[in-house]
Amino acid sequence: MKGGFLRTDGVNTSSPERFDALADRYASSEVHTSSPTLDRLHELLPYVESVCDVASGAGHTGLGFAGIASRIVAVDPAPSMLAECRRLAADRGVALETLEAYAEAIPLLSESFDLVTCRLAAHHFADLPKAISEMTRLAKPGGHVAVIDMEGDEDPVLNALNHEIEMLHDPTHVRSYTARHWRELFVGGGLVIEACQTRLREIPSGLTIKRWCELGNSGPSALVDIRQRLAAAPPKSLEKLDITRDADGEFRIPVRTLLVVGRKPAEASKPECGRIA
Repeated sequence: MKGGFLRTDGVNTSSPERFDALADRYASSEVHTSSPTLDRLHELLPYVESVCDVASGAGHTGLGFAGIASRIVAVDPAPSMLAECRRLAADRGVALETLEAYAEAIPLLSESFDLVTCRLAAHHFADLPKAISEMTRLAKPGGHVAVIDMEGDEDPVLNALNHEIEMLHDPTHVRSYTARHWRELFVGGGLVIEACQTRLREIPSGLTIKRWCELGNSGPSALVDIRQRLAAAPPKSLEKLDITRDADGEFRIPVRTLLVVGRKPAEASKPECGRIA
């Protein structure tokens, strides 16, 4: 998302400027460093020669293919995030290329990567179809595009509640998209869907709202507002969103996501129907 604004509590919400200030947190964040969903991505695509990690943040997704891929490129518009990518890569002895760019316009050669991936970032994109088009362009024929992102809900009431707390947590949030929307986007872009898995959890045991807001630098007023909004929500709605509450009253959010993997046909002129897993 380009541009931004300053919240009344003084938290800078511009992007990528906002994420520049969060780089060190993302480097060590338990949400970003690992998850069962990342493990599932490796199960689905265990062998890739080259990876482009779009909107990479601190680079955990791309660096997870170290020792497997011979080329890893991290793309992000925030310079501090790319600096963290390089630091983590150097610490691990991993060769890494970095590129400062938005997901909607990536100055890399077409058909260059076996896997183009994006994790926990697409909900920020100003033009999601254009970003997916760019990711598809970068994938080799027969290669894959994989997205892990916040999952929207088909129920409009639940979706509105989910969107409200996401916006309180991070005003640069644009939208959490449903699995149906992702399927339409991938198929419309010429990708064959090989997996579409929903109701996944980046933190299966749940992340406290306090910790969630710390990672996002949401500010104290956002923390209070989120707690109040969840306390006022029907318990059934929280249950459907997999939000729980500890004995001390603190809420926990699982960072609910979906995983979509699409294959770029070897013959782009002959699109084919995909299977949903």
